[in-house]
Amino acid sequence: MGVSERLPVGRVRTGDGDGMCPQRGALEHVTSRWGTLALIALLDRSYRFSELRREIGKVSEKMLTQTLQTLERDGLVHRDAKPVIPPRVDYSLTDLGREAAQQVRALAQWTERRMAAIQQAREEYDAAKA
Repeated sequence: MGVSERLPVGRVRTGDGDGMCPQRGALEHVTSRWGTLALIALLDRSYRFSELRREIGKVSEKMLTQTLQTLERDGLVHRDAKPVIPPRVDYSLTDLGREAAQQVRALAQWTERRMAAIQQAREEYDAAKA
């Protein structure tokens, strides 16, 4: 990202004093615990709700429902409800969602690659504080 494309740091970190700027809200949705995992999972393929819940693991039905609704509202996830019996609902990424998911996955992959350094830094910090 070039210098001219960067958002001023203050536009993401702070609101107007009375509320939160819209970028910060969207960032929180994308980087929330379940939002991140849902986006990364949906990069592979579309999922039915129960499949996605199993893929993510340890997420309550209520929390996954709220997360998917939030991501759908932000334009990142598409909910396709088919009028069949029993009801079938599939979730997939929109183009915007795919773009966000690729960024989140890159951060997750970086974390995985750098975990040894992170763990070492934690141990050094804890030792210095002891």
